[in-house]
Amino acid sequence: MNGHNRVWIFDTTLRDGEQSPGCSMTVPEKLKMAAKLVDLGVDILEAGFPIASQGDFEAVQAISAEYPWAQVAALARCTSKDVERAAEALKPARRPRIHTFLATSDIHLKYKLKKSRQQVLDDACAAVRLARTFVDDVEFSAEDGARTDPDYLEQVARAVVAEGARVVNIPDTVGYSTPAEYAAIIGRVVKALGDTAIVSVHCHDDLGLAVANSLAAIEAGARQVECTINGIGERAGNCSLEEIVMILKTRSDRFPYTTGIHAEHLYAASQMLSSIITFGPQPNKAIVGRNAFAHEAGIHQDGYLKERTTYEIIDPKSVGVPEGKLVLGKHSGRHALKNRLEDLGFSLSKDELDFVYTEITTLADNKKGLMDEEIADLARKSQQVPA
Repeated sequence: MNGHNRVWIFDTTLRDGEQSPGCSMTVPEKLKMAAKLVDLGVDILEAGFPIASQGDFEAVQAISAEYPWAQVAALARCTSKDVERAAEALKPARRPRIHTFLATSDIHLKYKLKKSRQQVLDDACAAVRLARTFVDDVEFSAEDGARTDPDYLEQVARAVVAEGARVVNIPDTVGYSTPAEYAAIIGRVVKALGDTAIVSVHCHDDLGLAVANSLAAIEAGARQVECTINGIGERAGNCSLEEIVMILKTRSDRFPYTTGIHAEHLYAASQMLSSIITFGPQPNKAIVGRNAFAHEAGIHQDGYLKERTTYEIIDPKSVGVPEGKLVLGKHSGRHALKNRLEDLGFSLSKDELDFVYTEITTLADNKKGLMDEEIADLARKSQQVPA
């Protein structure tokens, strides 16, 4: 399973993403977002944590019923009640996955679980074994895997696969790892499991390395990436789905891997999520931010107008953004201004263009960009100025 170049996209926007502050969703909102994720082509849609609340149970159940052809996952701790609740919620799904997890790092065992390594190993195996009585597709996550003793991590991975897990996830739960370090961890597990299971990764962004760590893991043999739209999630968030997908697509020369994502739906998915939760991505967010395809510097604008690829490595339309845009401000040049004026229906002489340019740079020193109406007013004013 690990020898191919197909990377499976496991979307956890509705589970890990939704449990972060300001991101809680109702069942109808989850259904609405799930529709867009299905359009986007995510491989596995983690719909919720059924034991956590009645709402989460109903969301998993409703999404399973509404999109029976989709592969829907439900989260469960390594307890019989959690696994049984997840299985119940997934009953309408034709392709259900139970995703069970248990911490494996010594710090979690000592302070959170207060259990020995053997106890955790036994609990993990028992949960996977029980889950397999309900579904064929079981994923096990070694919570805080990046900080787990490598020997023990390998032991756990081998044991849960022997019990029937098809996917073993090694999360960087607290965003602590670095690319080279994480690649070594993943590479060891990939080698240990061979073709018996897919190795998955779930990286948090506490040090801003979630995407970099996920890429390093793919190169080390991981073939499933757990991620979210807009990178939402606990604390600093998760690996951003749109970023990991577009890196693989844009730099296929460096990363020769494919996904099943329909990239033209990325921007719409981002916009829909923003309309459902309490915030959107920062303006300079890669791929889907308001400024991701905006150009203000005059040198950039001049190059862009001559040939888009001088300053845009991604065609905006390929991710669903209608087009790149030129922002007129104090850094803008005459080429961009002339282009905008023509779009607004003005054909100015050189002197008129110089007048508007001077006025705009003066105004823009005290403004955060100019509106089209202001630019049009200056154009009309320029045509009234005596030569």
